[in-house]
Amino acid sequence: MNLEKRISSFAQLGEILRSGTNLPKAMEEAEKENAWFTRANILKALSYWGEVLNQATLEQWLEKYNPAIGNKTVSKRVGVIMAGNIPMVGFHDMLSVLLSGHHLIARLSSQDAILIPALVKILETFSPGWAERIEMTSGEIKKPEAIIATGSNNTSRYFTYYFAKYPHIIRKNRTAVAVLDGGETSNDLKGLTTDIFSYFGLGCRNVSKLYLPEGYDLKPLHKALLQYQELFYHPKYRNNLDYYKSIYLVNRTRFLDGVFYLLIEAESLTTPVAVLHYEYYSDLNKVSSSLASQKEEIQCIVSRKKLFAEDHPCGVVGPGETQQPSLSDYADGVDTMEFLLEKI
Repeated sequence: MNLEKRISSFAQLGEILRSGTNLPKAMEEAEKENAWFTRANILKALSYWGEVLNQATLEQWLEKYNPAIGNKTVSKRVGVIMAGNIPMVGFHDMLSVLLSGHHLIARLSSQDAILIPALVKILETFSPGWAERIEMTSGEIKKPEAIIATGSNNTSRYFTYYFAKYPHIIRKNRTAVAVLDGGETSNDLKGLTTDIFSYFGLGCRNVSKLYLPEGYDLKPLHKALLQYQELFYHPKYRNNLDYYKSIYLVNRTRFLDGVFYLLIEAESLTTPVAVLHYEYYSDLNKVSSSLASQKEEIQCIVSRKKLFAEDHPCGVVGPGETQQPSLSDYADGVDTMEFLLEKI
């Protein structure tokens, strides 16, 4: 299957997603299997992929890799170990492997084992040749020639050891942070709220920590955050909220109670579900340097335009943009397509 046909297949898949044919049976099954995968969150993920899977966007993304991608004739078996923290989080790796001309062996997460296979079935209706290039498993990846694995800091050590002899990309835990300066508009704060709470905050691009200027008034932020107050009624989210609230009370950890979220002043970047860390600053340059030194833990920084340099090593996006990455916004800043075309 040549590159033109591969692009066309995914563009057709995008048309299906944009048309509103949103896999009702698969969505229902996925929500039953994983309570974090609510209908709204699944639709959000499907809508995103519907927008980016179009002919022009795909061609623009891949233009950087010409002529290598067009001349690729050797197909390798690429194992992809997918995460399951948010719906279809492994789809970008699948897309990259298949468009680069390789054979995909996907080990599906038990948390997300329904949606991606449903999309693959649709893809195969456009070109039966995909069936020969796509394997899906919940167990061992057999006879890989390269590996892309996404997991926690603990599993990454296992992946690195187990797959050491293969060319590989191994991803660890990451999160996003937001740096405010007090000049944010109500729309900025509304966008930031989405960056924090979309997908219950479970994504590596969700904001888990805020950097606030000294004397910052939290009232406008709290008002903006109220648009997600319905999370309070989601059983799994509420269980997390109640659990950590009780832990903090027992340990006498000071926190600000937002009713459906907890704000804690802490240096750590990562937080459990329903908890948001914050830290005050007096020197923005020091914040910038501190974040740069922690770039291996940060997926992106959210800030108003020009607050940070666009070439900051952590990557900078505007409020409300964390869950709308372009196809070239690679996880952990590692160019997956370059790896597939030049390293294996």
